[in-house]
Amino acid sequence: MASVPFHYVDLRAFCYVTEDEKRVADALRTFVPDDEVELEYTETEGFHGDRILVVSVRLERADEMRYVLSALTELDGIDAVIDELDHRVDDDCTFFLTLDKQAAFRGDVVQGDGITLRGKVEAYPAKKESAVENVAETLEELRAD
Repeated sequence: MASVPFHYVDLRAFCYVTEDEKRVADALRTFVPDDEVELEYTETEGFHGDRILVVSVRLERADEMRYVLSALTELDGIDAVIDELDHRVDDDCTFFLTLDKQAAFRGDVVQGDGITLRGKVEAYPAKKESAVENVAETLEELRAD
């Protein structure tokens, strides 16, 4: 994959009080190219006052984004994601996908809940249709490899 059609990719997972912070970070690291990339930790509070730790990272370098996108090649439902792009890309040219946190901890890439992937799509002109087309081309290319 020569070019990366994203300005950046954000990954985020919540670590609830019943979860191990290190395991949640390890799950997120499944999509991060190396240990040099720093994860951010933000503490917040749930509805009932329970502690929630938000673990996140923003990837802006092309190699980092390629790593995330190449991890998506393991996704069994890549065809469904491509078919749903009109619903997964918003009017601000942002692509959304949720991934299973438990599977990611095991090193597997599965659609599910727990990790949110949000990518700002490069699109000129900056219209939803252009963004959907760019993401579709990229995912098709990944699927073909």
